[in-house]
Amino acid sequence: MAMHGQFCAVARAQDLLGGRWSLLVVRELLCGARRFNDIRRGIPRISRTMLSERLQTLAAEGVVHRSEGPHGPEYDLTEAGRELNEVVKALGVWGQRWLPRHADREEIDLDPLLLDMQRRARPDRLPAQPFVIRFDLKHCPVRFLLLKDSDIALCAHNPGFPEPLCLGGPVSALAGWWRGDSTFAEARRRGLTLTGTKTLVVDFPTWFERYLFADVAAATS
Repeated sequence: MAMHGQFCAVARAQDLLGGRWSLLVVRELLCGARRFNDIRRGIPRISRTMLSERLQTLAAEGVVHRSEGPHGPEYDLTEAGRELNEVVKALGVWGQRWLPRHADREEIDLDPLLLDMQRRARPDRLPAQPFVIRFDLKHCPVRFLLLKDSDIALCAHNPGFPEPLCLGGPVSALAGWWRGDSTFAEARRRGLTLTGTKTLVVDFPTWFERYLFADVAAATS
């Protein structure tokens, strides 16, 4: 790990957390991921070797605690790690406010987007009968979101439930709505399609608490 060689606490924190992936690992742990593959699912472009190295470094510095769970190693944030919650939030607000947002020009991975939707689904708003939403977006692998009371899961295959609703079109349209760049109506004008029962099509946007920073407006200058 490269060091800045400074006494300053900002520089010392940068030494530990400023490398690529480190804060994203912390973000996944803050969002509830506990096992290696769950963390990697939220950061699909990180290699297994790099994730292992980042977790080992964060554990050695007292940010992450590793324990043996019933199905293998599990990871959790220590008190020091949990205090990074405000750092991660501040970084998210800053990025949402000041970085340009042009989803149609960005290379957006589908799985982290759908994983965020899974985490922010509202069981109290879902229909009573369990079902699966099929995501068949352009140039993306087909994915399925199981909505069954509080058992909400992102799947690579339909686990055996009806598919009364299918989303299609460009991932950029879905990402733009989720991130707060556009309204749902605008997303549909940009090519997002919903096929299925009329009631489900209308109700779909209400089933989720949108992205945590969706209400942060972009800076005007």
